[in-house]
Amino acid sequence: MSKRELKKYIATLDKEQLEEQIVELYEKFSAVKVYYDFVFNPKEDTLLKECKTKIAYEYFPVKKSGRRSRPKMRRSVAQKYIKHFQILGVDPFVIADVMLYNIEIAQTFSSENTIKVDGFYKSMFNSFEQAVVFLIANGILDDFRNRLRAIHAEAIRQKWNNETQFEAVLERLEY
Repeated sequence: MSKRELKKYIATLDKEQLEEQIVELYEKFSAVKVYYDFVFNPKEDTLLKECKTKIAYEYFPVKKSGRRSRPKMRRSVAQKYIKHFQILGVDPFVIADVMLYNIEIAQTFSSENTIKVDGFYKSMFNSFEQAVVFLIANGILDDFRNRLRAIHAEAIRQKWNNETQFEAVLERLEY
């Protein structure tokens, strides 16, 4: 069914029928429930805190049975939250904060641990590039410029093998 056909169908329903369908969608589909829960009670601070906690656990897991679990370091966890936040229509500043936090927590982890997998560095650079594109697209680059520079400085300090790529992105922003 196309959007046009859906609009025609909705136009044929009276208010009561439309209400019934929306309630049925709310009860049947968790995505609809999550959306309406957010729309009517947008607790962005709570969502942000939960998100940052889960991202941090990827690098610094909670101890289980008296010993520390191995870090999973999955970028996908942050990516799922970012996509979810975009679908919900969360404030772009919150989304940008999550994007940069993901890189910052990874840098904190790599400052304490040796990482020999090149995929980690490539993944963090991809996150950095995506964040810059998002910041530009939402017109909030200037609000986050210092954090971008700090991420680049930390990549230099830790001698990341792709720090020149971070530098190249920042140089393009300066012009």
